[in-house]
Amino acid sequence: MTKKLHDVSKASGSVKEPPITVTFLVLTVLFCVCLIVSNIMEIKTVMIGPLTLTAGIAVFPVSYIINDCITEVYGYSRARLVIWTGFAANLLVALLLQIGIMLPGTPDWQGQEAMELIFGAVPRILLASFTAFVCGSLANAKVMSVMHRASGGARGFSLRAVVSTLVGESIDSAIFFPIAFGGNLPWSVIVTLMITQAVTKTLYEILVLPLTILIVKRMRRFNPLPHELY
Repeated sequence: MTKKLHDVSKASGSVKEPPITVTFLVLTVLFCVCLIVSNIMEIKTVMIGPLTLTAGIAVFPVSYIINDCITEVYGYSRARLVIWTGFAANLLVALLLQIGIMLPGTPDWQGQEAMELIFGAVPRILLASFTAFVCGSLANAKVMSVMHRASGGARGFSLRAVVSTLVGESIDSAIFFPIAFGGNLPWSVIVTLMITQAVTKTLYEILVLPLTILIVKRMRRFNPLPHELY
């Protein structure tokens, strides 16, 4: 089975990555969709009980869970590919939205101000999100990969998932909120958002961990990787 999926180059001694599967493509598409939608939703702050969060909290943690699954099953290089694909997709959406805003409307078009209010704020949000996303997601995948190698990959997925998410989300929040809301919200609120968002998203990861473990186990049956690819 391993020989069919992975060819070992005798000349270089390196292990070639397996071909891209349908499962990998589906996860990549879901990752990009969650990322794009969450960035649009991030412009709204919401109250959930006593907590002040952004609306993107409903979607963005899913992208981290997908990131964990991809890193655990396909390795760090594939996770990095998905992260940069998400970055490119997000950038394309931002550019297309700005083109849509700039195009002249018909005389009976009444939604220009609303469109500018919602999507006009997206460039700053996206700048913050792009920077935070790349740094946080790469850190998340790297921590997952390093811990996978250190443990031999046999056990400890739950710990890897939680620790990598906590590191990634902390970096993401520390970068995103000052850039996105600096000057618009009091710094006390920004700091509260940073801490609350990182902790809440990590708790989200812990709550759905049983489902994540189940998905990873099923994916591993069809996508075994040699240790060198993590």
